[in-house]
Amino acid sequence: MNHFTLLVGSTLGSAEDLADHLAQKLRDLGHQTVIHTSPQFDHILIEPGHYLLVVSSTHGAGDLPDNIASLYRQLGSEAVSLHRLQYGAVGLGDRSYDTFCHGIQKLDQRLRQLGAERIGSLLEIDVSLPDQPEDTAEIWLDQWLQDLGIPR
Repeated sequence: MNHFTLLVGSTLGSAEDLADHLAQKLRDLGHQTVIHTSPQFDHILIEPGHYLLVVSSTHGAGDLPDNIASLYRQLGSEAVSLHRLQYGAVGLGDRSYDTFCHGIQKLDQRLRQLGAERIGSLLEIDVSLPDQPEDTAEIWLDQWLQDLGIPR
């Protein structure tokens, strides 16, 4: 059993719904999960061997949702090394906008600047497509767990 901390950035609830879905999939596989819908800096200070999963939509003109924007600012002002942190990142956006998935891209870049290691690819889901975001995210989750070396 592994432990996963999910941080959610959501304005209208889609990212929160997706995070809930992914957390349930992880629990179905026997893992522990905790979801933070008002993420704070101390939520990323997880134990070695635990994993972080960031799920965020993009708001406005490429901005982060209000509920995760304060974490982003904290990450910019803290002199901290996140070298032991391994994480995955999932973004929701609409490809018809020039700022498609800029929210998760900003978070991903900030985490990597602080030394965190993203495992696997950055998943950017286009919510304007007819595919259900949960279906796309489940395929990504399977691959992410493999990339982490966690058997299914």
